[in-house]
Formats: sequence, C-alpha cells, structure tokens
Amino acid sequence: MRVKAGGSPRTGPIALAALVAVVVLGLAAVAFLVADRGLATDAPLADGAASGHYTAPRELGDQAAEAMRTVVREGGSRAPATPADRAARTAPLPPSDPLEAAATDPSPAVGPLFYTGQGRPGHGCTASVVHSPRGDLVVTAAHCVYQGGFRTDLAFAPGYRDGEAPYGVWVPTSVDISPEWAEDRNPDHDVAFLRVRRIGDDTPVEKVTGAERIRFSPDPDRPTRVIGYPVGDERPLACQNSTERFGRTQLRFPCQGLPNGTSGGPFLTDVDPATGLGTLTGVLGGHDEGGDERDSYSAYFGDHVARLYARAAGTRA
Repeated sequence: MRVKAGGSPRTGPIALAALVAVVVLGLAAVAFLVADRGLATDAPLADGAASGHYTAPRELGDQAAEAMRTVVREGGSRAPATPADRAARTAPLPPSDPLEAAATDPSPAVGPLFYTGQGRPGHGCTASVVHSPRGDLVVTAAHCVYQGGFRTDLAFAPGYRDGEAPYGVWVPTSVDISPEWAEDRNPDHDVAFLRVRRIGDDTPVEKVTGAERIRFSPDPDRPTRVIGYPVGDERPLACQNSTERFGRTQLRFPCQGLPNGTSGGPFLTDVDPATGLGTLTGVLGGHDEGGDERDSYSAYFGDHVARLYARAAGTRA
C-alpha cells in the first residue's frame, strides 16, 4: 500500500478494506502464476497411491467416453492391424528431408489423448498401444496424465483422423507413473502406462489395433520414427532421424516441427511397412518435458521404466 509522504497509514475501516483488497489481489496474482506454470489447475484431478498407481473409477471413464461422442465418430471400415513380431519385414527409416515433421497417415496403434472434463473435449497429448500379456496397455508421457494429481478425464482414440476414431474410444482403468515423477517431476521418469477399456466391449485394445513392441535399454543411435498429434490438428505429424544420447538418462531426437500435443508420441524403430507397427524405444517427453523447436527428447527406457511397465502390465520385472 502506498503512503503519502510525511503521513502515516490510515487505520480506519476504509484503510483496512483497502489492505484486504491488496492482499486478495496479491494472492490472486500468485495463484495465476502458479496455475500458469502447471502446478495449479482447474482440471479434474485425483490422488493415487504412494507407489504412483491410480485406479480409475468406472463412472468417470463412462463420463469421458460419453463426452467424446460430441466430438468424434466411432468405428469405421478399417480392418484390425496384425501385431508386429520379430520376423516382420521392416521399412528403411532414412532421415526426413528436410529434417522437419510433416503430415502423415495415421498409424493404427497411435492416437491422440483427449481431455474431456473442461468443456468441449480436445486432445493435448499423444499415446500408443504397447504389447502386454492382457493386451490393454497404452504408453504416454507422465506429464500428460499427472499434473499435481492424476487426470480423471482421459480418453484415447487410436488411429484418429478428421474426427473419426476408427478403432473406437478407450478410457483408463488404471494409470501408473513413478513416485519420482509425482514427487518432483523428475524428467528421467516422464513415462506413464495406462490400462484401457472400451465401453460395452471386453475386447482388449491390442486385438483391435495391434501393438508396438517395447524395447528396454535400447541402443541410443537407431533410425527412429516419431509420430504425434499437434493440439487442434486432425491428423498426425511424423519425422524420421536417428536418436542420440543426451547425458546418461535421456535420448535426443533432432527434428523441427513437433509442437504442443505431440508429447507422449512414440519413438519407433523397425517399423513394419504393412501395418505401421514397430518397436517402441521411448516417448516424447523427458528433458524440458519434450524439448524445443529443434530437438525432442525421451527419458531413456532403462531398468526403471522396465519395472514401471511390469507393474502396470502385471508381470514380473
């Protein structure tokens, strides 16, 4: 509060009201700054277990699926994809020329991750189906699903394009992140696994879309394809280049033009040209929660990610 020179602060009711107003405005400004940095939000959030596990209430998944009906058309004539295997023929992955992401056809096991709880649903990240014993596992970046709490309004639309979800809409039954991400957003743990279901259908997502195989402790210098859905776009972008080490705990993927919304997108090697499926070695996230205009990153899929996968998939590490 400013005081006239030579005077003293007034202490009457008007002055007290002014002081309260200043304090309220100051707190509001602090709240705005906190929200702007992603530490406070009006998104629907829930606490999980100390381990980093969250069991999604069935009714919230049903609500998310119902909200999605206002923005996507489900189903279509596309046949299910055949899961990739080690004997599959793989396509060469030369670097993109120019080294910049460009529009591409959808891949059956990759799709946008929608947020449905803040008005009209919109997609803000990317996810992909990965092979698991139950066939119901999806991977993305931890910062896409945990923002001071677990997002409770998620929906996944694999193969999405132009408002159509040809393989249906899938909602989480559980989400797993590492405690290190929940505690301090450790970029080396910016990975999340979601088990998903489709409303009114017990078929595992992997039986519908096929799945990327997952490789732990991958070679750092591999020809790689990165796919993601920019915010507001109706089809994905893709770029190809070789990954490289960034310190001991990150992979760097040099390529321009992978904007907001591509976070969580898969790093794929050994892509089968017949199905579009490949081997997943990372997800866009990690350092700087994904990078900048020139470089994208992934947390290295070492033993800690293998343990997280095992926990989410219900297998032994």
